[in-house]
Amino acid sequence: MSQSPHHITPLTHRTVASSTAVGAGRFAPSPSGDLHLGNLRTALLAWLFARSTGRRFLMRVEDLDRVRPGAREQQLADLRELGLDWDGDVVVQSDRRQHYQDAVARLESAGLTYECFCTRREILKAPSAPHAPHGAYPGICRNLTSEERGARRAGGRPPALRLRADVGSFAIDDLLHGSYSGMVDDLVLRRGDGTPAYNLAVVVDDAAQGVDQVVRGDDLLSSAPRQAYLAGLLGLTAPQYAHVPLALDQEGRRLAKRAGAVTLGDQKALGRTPRQVLGMLAASLRLTAPDEEADLAGLLDRFEPSRLPREPWVITLPTTPSQSP
Repeated sequence: MSQSPHHITPLTHRTVASSTAVGAGRFAPSPSGDLHLGNLRTALLAWLFARSTGRRFLMRVEDLDRVRPGAREQQLADLRELGLDWDGDVVVQSDRRQHYQDAVARLESAGLTYECFCTRREILKAPSAPHAPHGAYPGICRNLTSEERGARRAGGRPPALRLRADVGSFAIDDLLHGSYSGMVDDLVLRRGDGTPAYNLAVVVDDAAQGVDQVVRGDDLLSSAPRQAYLAGLLGLTAPQYAHVPLALDQEGRRLAKRAGAVTLGDQKALGRTPRQVLGMLAASLRLTAPDEEADLAGLLDRFEPSRLPREPWVITLPTTPSQSP
């Protein structure tokens, strides 16, 4: 990486219990609903990247935000039906709040945080801060005096906690995209309701689990520089990234329920077996021919990251499971 962020004393084993075993990849869904074919494709890729490099493959449930009852269990069951396995227990973010609090406390003690009382509307209406990257938080609350902070607290709005970043951009290396430089702003570490923010939680969890390879959708590429920068501040090593193309519907939109029979359950209702669905995913990655049966051992033998498609997977699906494929 081209930048070396100012960093605080590295987290110790008392705050982040880093694994001493071989590195790991992971899949980390949010339990807000069933996994669709694009999610399953990314999970397959994460498994292939990890297993082909001798890494462990871990499962983490990122449930700090929206949670639909029963979604976690269904997601894990679908992954198992495709044949994907993972090492160790499933880690659940809501069980790890103390770890996020410890990380925030270290950043606070280093003077790298500040309270933010802004609403989304105020942020959208505010002019950009001088020299701030386009789209960055404009620093409305960055330099409030103690009197101004006190007055805003008296208004009754609980503050979020933001990182006081000292760079505007940061560079990462991605296995599929090469060198990528992206915006870093004063990102939220803890929301006003006390919930740890995604960018903080994912950095802390990846380090704690020994994850040194992150394979995920390329819609998250722009968040990687923020996370790598934050990892450096915490004295942690950023993982190796591979941001993979998304699955899109015929209209060029990210795959969603409106596209038709998008889940494994939908596909089974159409008469396809999990192995046939695995073959569909494999064909979209050019690992098998269309309609060729697939098995994970065979896919692992054929897997070569440099040959993966770089364009999105545009998929045409029946509008309801009752229709024939």
